[in-house]
Amino acid sequence: MPDGAHYHLAQKGRGAVSNPHVRFEAQSAEAFDDGWGSLVEDIAPLRTTLTREAAKSALTYNDSPDIGFDRSLNPYRGCEHGCVYCFARPSHAYVGLSPGLDFETKILFKPDMPEILARELSRPGYTPKPVTLGANTDPYQPLERHQGLTRRILEVLERFNHPVSIVTKGAGVIRDIDILARMAKRNLVRVCVSITTLDARLARVMEPRAASPVRRLEAVRQLSAAGIPVAVLAAPMIPGINDAELEKIVEASAKAGATSAGYVLLRLPLELKQIFEEWLNQHFPDRAAKVLALIRQTRGGKLYDSTFGQRQSGQGVYAGVLSQRFVLALKRAGLAERMRPAPLDCGHFNGRADDRQLALL
Repeated sequence: MPDGAHYHLAQKGRGAVSNPHVRFEAQSAEAFDDGWGSLVEDIAPLRTTLTREAAKSALTYNDSPDIGFDRSLNPYRGCEHGCVYCFARPSHAYVGLSPGLDFETKILFKPDMPEILARELSRPGYTPKPVTLGANTDPYQPLERHQGLTRRILEVLERFNHPVSIVTKGAGVIRDIDILARMAKRNLVRVCVSITTLDARLARVMEPRAASPVRRLEAVRQLSAAGIPVAVLAAPMIPGINDAELEKIVEASAKAGATSAGYVLLRLPLELKQIFEEWLNQHFPDRAAKVLALIRQTRGGKLYDSTFGQRQSGQGVYAGVLSQRFVLALKRAGLAERMRPAPLDCGHFNGRADDRQLALL
């Protein structure tokens, strides 16, 4: 089938079940049965392709009142984890690719980002503030094992003594414990591990190529044991799918050594509505209507409301109960007093780090 066609058949190891039309493209392709059963025949497994993207800058800035940082780093565009609920999927349309299967199979990477980052941090007048690594797509997705882009970025940040928060559901983060432990001693790093469910079977359906829940909890243990502050994000909470696990996730995370926790209600911007609904009908046809109805209860009757202050937590009775449950779960796990960790330290920043390194050569 051509790019842009709708598959509507779940493929092993992939999250989305179709390739929705790219909203910026004038034409689209739609699959149809030609009378020979072409829509039910076996489809060859989709392979992941990697394309080099020339980065014009490393740091991306935002002024959103909903998030606690103003700059981020994203060495990869698209994510092989294949999480069906990923709010970053619609961003693939900006490069002419579908937010569906394209997002998880056609990955763009920026190999020169570490060098560009070093130049940006060296600029006169640069003001350091904590940067988030992985705000859009996961810096420890499977491709990182052989690309090593995230590690090279961390080496630059360590050299400049620049604070960083990492968001990931990849157990590969433990590879970089050596760098992270050194940075933690100077209060320069915090790692946020996303744990959506403790059910391995459900995880395989929701996030087919991400690390298993057991491996993510083990990553929390190892990071914590190395003195690296770890938060766990129970995100997203999907009504009728994984929301019943909220308390268990918080409890297991605290036992593993997490020092704080957070949650986010499912967000379905733009094409993600279609992608999620197709996935839901494919994997949970018996409860699809109920799940969608619960989501609408939290979004003023719609599947999504992008209003600042509400898009992360929703509104209404269900959203309110979820928030109360989370607060109680924190108290039971002993995390209530540590919900707001101390800010990372920007005072160690050295904007002339590369000058000093060159002088030693």
